[in-house]
Amino acid sequence: MRKLAALLVLLLAACGSQETPPTFHSDSNPQQLSDWGMVTARDGALQLGEGVTPYDLATPLFTDYALKLRTVWIPQGAATYTANDAFDFPVGTVLTKTFFYPIKGDAWTGAVTYGVEHTVEGGAMSLSGYRLMETRILVRRADGWNALPYVWNDDQTDAVLKRTGAVIPLTLHRPDGRAESFAYVVPNANQCAACHATNANTKEIAPIGPKARHLNKPSTFSPAFNQLDYWIAAGLLTGNVSDGAAVQKSADWTDKSLPLAARARTYLDINCSHCHNPGGAADTSGLDLEPDAAGPALGRCKSPIAAGSGSGGRPFDIVPGHPEQSITVFRMETTDPGAMMPELGRSTTHDEGVALIAEWIARMEGVCG
Repeated sequence: MRKLAALLVLLLAACGSQETPPTFHSDSNPQQLSDWGMVTARDGALQLGEGVTPYDLATPLFTDYALKLRTVWIPQGAATYTANDAFDFPVGTVLTKTFFYPIKGDAWTGAVTYGVEHTVEGGAMSLSGYRLMETRILVRRADGWNALPYVWNDDQTDAVLKRTGAVIPLTLHRPDGRAESFAYVVPNANQCAACHATNANTKEIAPIGPKARHLNKPSTFSPAFNQLDYWIAAGLLTGNVSDGAAVQKSADWTDKSLPLAARARTYLDINCSHCHNPGGAADTSGLDLEPDAAGPALGRCKSPIAAGSGSGGRPFDIVPGHPEQSITVFRMETTDPGAMMPELGRSTTHDEGVALIAEWIARMEGVCG
């Protein structure tokens, strides 16, 4: 692997310190997030536990413009590489995803805005000007993955387990001056399973983001390294891994130097394909939004099967050249709970994501018979 010596230095620098070390709870669910020892709010920063590694995705899932910090901790062994699916993580693995917003104004009033993803330096992420909302934990136990939602308290000192979820009223201030009140929804434990049970037959929970194609990118947290190379050198990943250039690679949907189709397909992949795949929870829709899907399965000139009023009165999922006639665009635009897609994880419209998919469809050639 490239620059291994320099990587070892970076690994040492990334180690944090805190009162509770990272801990695998094999059968209990602590009430306080701090009892896991993965991430802790302290000294004006979100501190990472020793050996807890931050990572990010080429294109992240949209969640009401919230920013996210993802971490992985593997106490023993390593994840096993797979080409297309989420890596096979050993028992004891703990994945976290912390959601937070830039604050609008000098004091917390529930007003938030959005911007570029935050970063980690020296094992900590500064919280100056930010508000923590929730931290979701995926823990790999002997009987499979378990999902646990933790909601940060008003003092921003710790997060508390909320198996029933939570609804937090916020006001989103968009760059164009619009102020939009919305309900930030922390999913309950069952709703977590609704998205993470990517196989409708087994209904087993699995991670969504840690796949080769999403991690195959320049590392945000260790510059000059490919993120997959970092995982391998750090002992987090093993198996038959090709050189980074040969592994599938998701596009950064915001990088306009990349082909429009690649950016649009990656956006649909990360936001939709965990349900919309041949074996997923939405398999009855006949819509496949995985990277290699094509033709009617992708939605081109495909009539809706189970959309009901969610079709918006439009004829096909994708009408080439006509985003305004395409069901896909309607379901991304609407905030009607009975019609919007994704069904969970958002209360607002992702204007930029809608614009991307609309432009992709507008440039398609052909007609529907």
